[in-house]
Amino acid sequence: MGTYTLKSIGKNDYMTVVRELEDGYVVRIVRDEDGYDDVTTDYISKSLFDSCVRTGYITKVAEPEKIAVNQ
Repeated sequence: MGTYTLKSIGKNDYMTVVRELEDGYVVRIVRDEDGYDDVTTDYISKSLFDSCVRTGYITKVAEPEKIAVNQ
């Protein structure tokens, strides 16, 4: 499991893997929407997740506690 930044223009969006399933992951996505956090929980397949990592759309964060969250 881990926390990943999402490739977006000028935003501090990130995704945390909440749970691993047999064929994918349950993820919590936090997006900065005009100064407030839009939080969603969703499912992503392992093949799509691996493709996003490989292409650089998501990047693992070494120290998730250092992610700045708008409050």
